[in-house]
Amino acid sequence: MKSFTAGKNEDGARLSRFVENVTSGMPKSLLYKAFRNKRIKVNGKKGAPDTRLCPGDLVELYINDEFFSAAPPTARPLPYKKRPPLRMVYEDENIAALYKPAHLLCHSDRTGDVSLVELFTDYLAQKGEYDAAAEAAFSPALCNRIDRGTEGLVLAAKNYAALRDMNELIRRDLLQKEYYCITAGVPPKGRHTAYLRHFEKNNKVDVRAETAPGYKEIITDVAILQTKGPCALCRIGLVTGRTHQIRAHLAFLGAPILGDVKYGNRRMNDRCGFKTQALCAASVTFRDIPAENTLSYLAGRTIALEEPEIIKTFAAL
Repeated sequence: MKSFTAGKNEDGARLSRFVENVTSGMPKSLLYKAFRNKRIKVNGKKGAPDTRLCPGDLVELYINDEFFSAAPPTARPLPYKKRPPLRMVYEDENIAALYKPAHLLCHSDRTGDVSLVELFTDYLAQKGEYDAAAEAAFSPALCNRIDRGTEGLVLAAKNYAALRDMNELIRRDLLQKEYYCITAGVPPKGRHTAYLRHFEKNNKVDVRAETAPGYKEIITDVAILQTKGPCALCRIGLVTGRTHQIRAHLAFLGAPILGDVKYGNRRMNDRCGFKTQALCAASVTFRDIPAENTLSYLAGRTIALEEPEIIKTFAAL
């Protein structure tokens, strides 16, 4: 038997998720069998998978030792030479707004390259705000993500309550995001509605003017800031937020993002020397946030990049 005490970052966490995080290699079938056989207890009483934990709760696991890690989890050591600097745009005790340059991953993948979430975790560890060995079920997390080739703002949570409540704001569409992009061609300005379907097999989307089975409505606002030859610098507002929405919708409108190898104009990309999409997540504005949300103090606040690289890129065209 092993016991754990829930900390502040387990406040509200599901008991099943907590057990999954403190064990290793335990099949789901055995996990739920342990729940049925009363081998998982909270404060001395039988626990249910959907039990929500509170700080100070004693969790007792009558589970074979083989399912517990021999050593506490530690963060992956980051190679010094390959570690880009972490640029903090905004930070408070709960969240941070991080700048992600183009080509940096949000999360690790099979390439093994350093990711933004690893840089953030390392930053908090060095400040003494996070200790992987002391946390049973939480690690610093990104609340949203942007494509590897896109630069801009990514929101991150320092604790479980912030992650939970930021995800709720995103789910309820209480964040207004704006992007800058450079297009090959000048798109029509204004608000545009279309329908999009995502195909998992090739991670690509299709956009059409009329709805059809499997297609979801997309709404995109387009403002033209400057033009230069056949290109335009645009500000994009997302009313809906679908996979590849900006890239695919602009291509559908006849002005794909410069450098986009998936939906773009290959001839223009080669002519201008762009090998990744000229797209930047430039700002996020928090709308009316319910008072019970721990992030309600952010209501009405806008976090924005002061000098996005994309502005300089457009000026150099």
